[in-house]
Amino acid sequence: MTGSSSLQVQAFNTADVAEQIRATPGWVQQYQQMSPGHFAGRVRYLDLQGVEIYEESMNTRVEQNFSAPQGSLSFCFDRGDNALYVLNGESRNIWITPENYQEIAVVFGPEFVKRHSLDIARLEGLFMAPLNAQQNALFCRWLSGTLTRLSQTFDPPSREALTQQLLEDCLFILDNACVGLDQGALQRRAGERSIMKRVGEWAADTPEEHLNLLELSQIAGFSLRQLQHAFKTYTGMSPTQWLRLRRLNSAHRELLSRTPTQTTVAEVAMRWSFWHLGRFSSSYRALFKELPSDTLKRASVTPSPGRGRR
Repeated sequence: MTGSSSLQVQAFNTADVAEQIRATPGWVQQYQQMSPGHFAGRVRYLDLQGVEIYEESMNTRVEQNFSAPQGSLSFCFDRGDNALYVLNGESRNIWITPENYQEIAVVFGPEFVKRHSLDIARLEGLFMAPLNAQQNALFCRWLSGTLTRLSQTFDPPSREALTQQLLEDCLFILDNACVGLDQGALQRRAGERSIMKRVGEWAADTPEEHLNLLELSQIAGFSLRQLQHAFKTYTGMSPTQWLRLRRLNSAHRELLSRTPTQTTVAEVAMRWSFWHLGRFSSSYRALFKELPSDTLKRASVTPSPGRGRR
């Protein structure tokens, strides 16, 4: 197929982490805002019928707790350091993006993986490890430019030719990135990832439950020191900071889902263990750039957002 209708790039601007999630079809994920500011995100998405390309940007730090589509193989490029992260759908992943994060990714769907006999099991040990190759930055620029061209042209390339090129390029980059890998560093990374995997599973299964630091260490099944080191590696913050921001995000979601006739700011604050209302309002405003009372008022007049796009 060479008609323009077969290669339509969709673009979505988002104003909340929940909208950013809805703009990424097929992924199982939870987002939490982790740095101050009014959230602003953007997603460009191209469905090639079995292979997907998406480009994502977010202005604030965001915790991403996610799984790729089951049976898929994803090549995700961090535009900040141009590292490649390979993902599959068999395990959950958790990390926190930097501010002004940009990512571009190619997702090979389960049917495509089967049809091309891609043996995902052979990549064990590489998932979520930062993989560097000289071609990473060049490929990212080309892929972003391709999305721009496809959104403007009426004479796009064939879908089959583009998907084949994406497969060959991604496998070539992966092969080059694997040369000279530090096996010791990969083993340490795997241990830290095991800790964050357990934390991520707990966070995904019980999104509205909150724990203290020692309870979180028990959930992870590792010592407090090991927990702290893994959090520093994957999130850039301490577990205590992460737990507090998680509670603020839970309060934010509740305020957005209720009206002033259904609840009060004080009730929501206490439900999430913020016992000093003034400090809660100050912390909330520092993170979301509005008072909790303003969020509650806004929620009562804001219509439900439509479908977005990772």
